[in-house]
Amino acid sequence: MSGFDGAAAFDGEAAFDALRRAMAENSEEPEGPARNARAEQLLAEAEKLNIPLAVIEALGHQLKVYNYSSEKAKMFVPFARLLRMWDERPEDFDEYETHSLHWVFKWMTAGMLDQPHIPLAAMEKWLGEMEHRYRLAGHSERAVRSAEYSVAAHIGDRARAERAYAAWLAADRDAMADCHACELHEQGWWQVRQGRDAEALDLWAPVLEGEFTCAHEPHAALASSLAPLLRLGRLEEARANHLRGFRLVRSMESMRGAYADHVEFCALSGNEARGLELLAERPAYFTDDGHPRSRLDFMAVVALLMDRLVELGPADRPVPGPSGRSWTAAELAAHAREEALALAARFDERNGTSHVGERARARMAQRPLVDRLPLGVRAARTVPAPPPAPPAPVLAQEPDLPALIAEARRLSDTLQPNAVEAWAAVARAAQDVELDPRDRAEIADHEAMDRGPEGTGLFEQAAELYTRAGDPGEALAAHARAAYVRALAGEVDEALTAVAGPYDEVLALYAADGTGVRQTASVVMSRARILMRQVQEAGEGGEGEILSEAEGAVREVLALVEGRTEDDVRLAARVAEAQAMLAELAARTGDVESAAELFTWAAAGFVEAGLPWFAVEYEARLAGLLHHLGDLAGTERALRAALEHGGPHLEPVGRAQLRLQLAEVVGGRGLAEEAAEHALEAAHWADEAGEGRTLGAWARHQLGGYLVRLGRWAEAAEVLESALPDLRPETHGDGVVVQTQWWLGDCLSELGEHREAAERRLQAAEIARLWPEQHDHATLAHLAAESLGAAGLPAEADRAYARAGGLWREIGNVHGLIRSLRARAWLALRAEDGADAARELMAQAVQECEAALGDVGSDEEARARLVGELGHTHRQFGDLLARSVSEDAEDDSIRAVLEEALTQVAESIVLFASLGGDALDARTGAELAAGWLAADLSRPEEAAARARAVLAAYGSDGSPSGDDTTERDRRDADGGTEPTRRDAGDVTAQARRAEAAQMLALMEEQMEEQMEEQQD
Repeated sequence: MSGFDGAAAFDGEAAFDALRRAMAENSEEPEGPARNARAEQLLAEAEKLNIPLAVIEALGHQLKVYNYSSEKAKMFVPFARLLRMWDERPEDFDEYETHSLHWVFKWMTAGMLDQPHIPLAAMEKWLGEMEHRYRLAGHSERAVRSAEYSVAAHIGDRARAERAYAAWLAADRDAMADCHACELHEQGWWQVRQGRDAEALDLWAPVLEGEFTCAHEPHAALASSLAPLLRLGRLEEARANHLRGFRLVRSMESMRGAYADHVEFCALSGNEARGLELLAERPAYFTDDGHPRSRLDFMAVVALLMDRLVELGPADRPVPGPSGRSWTAAELAAHAREEALALAARFDERNGTSHVGERARARMAQRPLVDRLPLGVRAARTVPAPPPAPPAPVLAQEPDLPALIAEARRLSDTLQPNAVEAWAAVARAAQDVELDPRDRAEIADHEAMDRGPEGTGLFEQAAELYTRAGDPGEALAAHARAAYVRALAGEVDEALTAVAGPYDEVLALYAADGTGVRQTASVVMSRARILMRQVQEAGEGGEGEILSEAEGAVREVLALVEGRTEDDVRLAARVAEAQAMLAELAARTGDVESAAELFTWAAAGFVEAGLPWFAVEYEARLAGLLHHLGDLAGTERALRAALEHGGPHLEPVGRAQLRLQLAEVVGGRGLAEEAAEHALEAAHWADEAGEGRTLGAWARHQLGGYLVRLGRWAEAAEVLESALPDLRPETHGDGVVVQTQWWLGDCLSELGEHREAAERRLQAAEIARLWPEQHDHATLAHLAAESLGAAGLPAEADRAYARAGGLWREIGNVHGLIRSLRARAWLALRAEDGADAARELMAQAVQECEAALGDVGSDEEARARLVGELGHTHRQFGDLLARSVSEDAEDDSIRAVLEEALTQVAESIVLFASLGGDALDARTGAELAAGWLAADLSRPEEAAARARAVLAAYGSDGSPSGDDTTERDRRDADGGTEPTRRDAGDVTAQARRAEAAQMLALMEEQMEEQMEEQQD
């Protein structure tokens, strides 16, 4: 912030210049009351200068900061004063301030619309005043008709709005027309009002894609596009525009209306928790009253979001709201609705219509457009996740008990996922009914299955009931199941003892035809499962005998069941499970190929039996094995099959894990867009599973990386910033934390947020500082220096480059060292009296490069790289010297520096030429630089020769020619591998030739003039 004080400043123009600098600095400050207060202070200082234009400019500055803040109502006072000054002494206004005065007429019209206390008649009068003054100034009526359209649309006069809209578009664009971005946004908004969402998005496309921008665009268009995109089902675009757009409006106090659009999007897309986070970020938006229209928009969407939360329950959940008290969702819903409708009523009373109130009610009454649209950023669900398995089918009429039993038995006989729930329904329906022992046995059996390790007693009860029902085989199977759940609880030895009796008994019973294959297989499989648990719990040293016994038990299942499955789903499942057990045993012995084959058979067996959901676990295991074997195509197939076969039955955490694995596989194939989709789903399902801080953070880290690959910088930044708070070195590894910070720094740099980029890169460098290998530390320090320089912090940037240079020297990376020295030289040149320091640093870079060349030995590739580096250093040295020339220097001094610069550039040309065609572009660029220096030194013949050399280097069609074609290029041209040189359409070649032709024409003209002068 400038320290300008009109009382202390010099009189006259010096004080005026100081005032202008202070206003420019204040313009760069964040929107809000502090900036507004500073503008008021600067106006007071301007009034002390006795310079009318100073007051005019200070009033214009004040009006601008008011307009871009929540205190928009204040802008009418400075404008009225400006208009009065114009009417009294228009000659006090310069060209810029004259333009600005007419420009802000539009702000006044819109500002009056936003203030319900200003009568409609006043607005109509003002509209006529605007039209009159624009006509006098010779401006088109385009801005006037646009303002008329805004008034008509606001009050709901559709016919007048349509006429004004058509006249607006028909009028010529001139200096008073709004920028293209703002006009397109407003035109699209009108299309949305008419129910034409697709047409609106077509109009907004150039704004959304960045072709047209301004201070508030594409911020506003991104926000406005959200609901139309949801309505059209273009969900990916809606997600991206929310992440991009919210990042733009987050810190802009004046964009409460756009902020409201993002809250509305959250309420309509199943992201209620994120909506609450947005409300918590902007508590002042609940009460700021300087712009009633945007407050109405905000309170309407608050009511929409709160109604949604009340519907989801509970209504008394705490929510962020106006400061001064705590709020529940139900309380805030009522308060926001009351405030919105009261504001709407004020507008409608002023307008004499019911239009604003109708729109507010319609907005608050909206229903969600999608159940949940995953965003990739962290947000806990506002309600518990639904169960993954579908409920049992509901019959058209309430079934009687026999029908319930028959359906439950069908589901259990075919191993359907909801069989347990069906038997629970039987139990509820039979509370007052005496069932036969068989029915009661199956009820107890399935309740025991539902309880897992706590179901032992129920299994034993079921066994007793099966015995009473005359099914001893199933009774033994229930005893065996009771034994197995003991193994699940960690009592493996006790389980083996418990299963021994049922195992011996069932084999004897089966041999005497006292029971069937299904019952016998159930007991034998329970024993095999217990033995597999023993294998899993055994230590590395004592597995041999245990493995052998388990394998024998599994093969006993296969010997009993194989060939007898027929149409029995249960027996087919036994075969598939046994093959999966053998696969597990093969994997434990290191026979990965056999394990993969057996898991493949097992999964296929379940699918063929009509039980695809049982295949998921084994397809996931198969994917891991195939990945280990390097079969990435097979890995991908297995993962896709697991997701397909799991369907709605997959638990959220399993779905997240599979999606994340698939993201890594397809991402490894270069399919970053598909990988991002899978990582997004993984993050969503991890949140659903309550694993947002662990698995979810990892998924967001991966998603951010894929978005970086795709160049979707704003989306990536939002996702990575969301991931960082949950990434912990002890959980995810410090490498993941560093990489996330690194990617985020890249994003922020691309978005122009250089100070923040530097902060992220320095944080990452601080972690990497402790690593044994220091290359990443050096790279991050170097990148941080770049960001600090771009942020206008040269001293901090120089220190960071010096730190990076020291690291590059320590690890023996001469290229990094040289580049850090060159960067420091350019920074030094920007400082006052820094030319000598800049020259010294660049000379040091040359020395370091020459020393490295002396030590490179016989490594030709390394030598070539160093020659190229030295060439670039000499070239930059020449550029730096040329730019260091002071305009106030003596002619001889200037000429001496330019001669030195030309010498450096000429040296770079020699070095690049020694590298042949691989350095062609670098060489021709240096040739052109040398040519312009020669021209500055009044040597047109030399400059023309440089230009001809460039033209000759590329040939007539822009392709390399002559000695710049390397032996490899000639071999390629003769039909070898694909040529590595560029084609005739190469942009660099065309640009070089165009510049060379321009130089040659100028120099030939100069030489002709010199000859004519000599002849005269």
